[in-house]
Amino acid sequence: MSVKTLIAMIATVTASFAAPTIVHAAQEKPTMQTATPKPVKTGHAAVNGVNYYYAVYGTGEPLLLLHGGLGQIEMFGPNLTKLAQSRQVIGVDLQGHGRTPLGDRELSLVDMGNDMAGVLKKLGYDKVDVLGYSMGGGVAFQFAAQHPEMVRRLALVSTPYAQDGFYPEMLPQQAAVGAAMLEQMKGTPMYKSYVAIAPHPEEFPKLLDAMGAYMRKSYDWSADVKKLTMPVMLIYGDSDMFRPEHEVRFYQLLGGGLKDAGWQREHMSQNRLAILPNLTHYEMGLAPQLVETALPFFNGQGRAGSWDEQVNAK
Repeated sequence: MSVKTLIAMIATVTASFAAPTIVHAAQEKPTMQTATPKPVKTGHAAVNGVNYYYAVYGTGEPLLLLHGGLGQIEMFGPNLTKLAQSRQVIGVDLQGHGRTPLGDRELSLVDMGNDMAGVLKKLGYDKVDVLGYSMGGGVAFQFAAQHPEMVRRLALVSTPYAQDGFYPEMLPQQAAVGAAMLEQMKGTPMYKSYVAIAPHPEEFPKLLDAMGAYMRKSYDWSADVKKLTMPVMLIYGDSDMFRPEHEVRFYQLLGGGLKDAGWQREHMSQNRLAILPNLTHYEMGLAPQLVETALPFFNGQGRAGSWDEQVNAK
């Protein structure tokens, strides 16, 4: 396999399941090992046959944080620290990732979304804010669609609602992901971070096969968008790996971007769309702009003053 082909495949894996950026592949230590806070509580919660690892950081209003594929809780790096300064962050290693075993169940974001409700209930949470990135965004989407009563506000980062959101050249690369990539993956941060903490490091090829099998399945969740009754923020990079028209269509399905908001914001949607400049899909989890954009939304802040308010205040 050529290096160019391998990089394309790794790009596809990180695009679909958002592991750390490819430029870190040459580093000896994965990014996840630096600049992360110490959890105040850790453990496992067995839900629907999957023994999920969780870690709780900080204090404040609860925020469920879901990582991208071939990653783990710590892949957010300094952003995890920032969030934990004002929030109680509940990080979960998704099925087959980090410290959570893969098991025999096939990978399904729909099933993992439902599992998150069970994890949170076991930890004593009735309602949380949720931030999910890429694969974690798909899990967050499905959690919120299936259990809307448990989600106060939802931020989906670099997340599509259907497979056709990807640029078309990505699809054959996704279809090629599997255990045959093992030897070429061994120098990457995805592999290094996995074997450092996984309960069964030898199962990395099995995980690649499971992810490839999932990515070969077409999906369209447009009908589920209407189930997202809570305020939703969509966050993308301006150089993300989804077609911009797909991102805008997602916002429109949520009720935004359909008309002018009006002088008094009378037609303003409760939902938000953020396109962050100078960012690719692979950089979103570590980008400082992510927290700067998401936190005001979670806190119900961020509305700019109007010209009318400025004039009347004089």
